[in-house]
Formats: sequence, C-alpha cells, structure tokens
Amino acid sequence: MHDPAELRLTTTAIEAVRLLNDAGYRVIVVTNQSGVARGLYTEQDVAALHAHMQAVFATAGARIDAFYYCPYHPDGIVAPFAREHEDRKPGAGMLLRAMRDWPTLAELSFLIGDKPSDMEAARRAGIAGISVPPDVADLASVVCRLLAERNDARPRCEEAARNGC
Repeated sequence: MHDPAELRLTTTAIEAVRLLNDAGYRVIVVTNQSGVARGLYTEQDVAALHAHMQAVFATAGARIDAFYYCPYHPDGIVAPFAREHEDRKPGAGMLLRAMRDWPTLAELSFLIGDKPSDMEAARRAGIAGISVPPDVADLASVVCRLLAERNDARPRCEEAARNGC
C-alpha cells in the first residue's frame, strides 16, 4: 500500500481512532514498507500516503499522532534499503523509537495488528498485541471491547454502540 488513491479503510476505522483519541491514547501507525527496498515505490510515496491518511482522519475528527515506517528488506534491490534492520517487524525498532519519541508507558500501550509479525514486534517491545483478522469489518467494536476491558472509555463505547458503532 503506497498509493493514496488506493486507500481503503474498514467501515469503522475512523471511529476506532476517534475512540482511542477520546480515551487519551496516542495513535501511532507502524508499518513495514518493503516496496521501497524492492524499488516499487519511493519514500516520498510513503510520505504522501501518510499525509493523505492524516488528512482523511482529521477531516472526520480523528487524529493519527505519528507514522513510523520501515523501508528495509534483505531481498531489496535499492542498495541503501537492501538489508535487515531492527525496525522491520517482527523487530521492535519502530515501536521502541515511537515509545521514546512519544513518552509512553509500555504497560499501558498496545499494538493492533493483523499479522504474526505484528504480535511478535509487540512482544519484543514489551507491549500487548491485539490480533485482528486482516479483513476486520468492525474495528471500532474491537477498540470498544479493548477500552471497556481497560475501563478507559466505557461511557463513550456504550454511546457509540447505541448509535450503531
């Protein structure tokens, strides 16, 4: 995924981010972008996608606080990026850097992801990993349940549920 025109969000992704925002969580995207190393697109393309995502969410009243991406891959063809790197999930590099850049308590943090490498990166960073299927239809419900378990947003989630979330 690198082309802003191809961005497809699950139906409740924006609501999920808004729920996290309202509960006081930072929302930070961490993503492997091996297409840079493979010569399929550039770092500028990744930055354009992230700017587009930021705008889409902001327009709907949700906030993504930061984006971290890993352009490296050992099988890459673009020399500066054709190598292993601790940022590449399942490595924890991006998560650890985000936690330093945005002072964060590991015990209060979590990563929502759809791949085993996401869960392993979370484990290596010392944070909870919340696994969702790649085609999760209702991400807001996942977030509501998670926040309710943590007692962070029960009233907001109950209100969202009444409104069809």
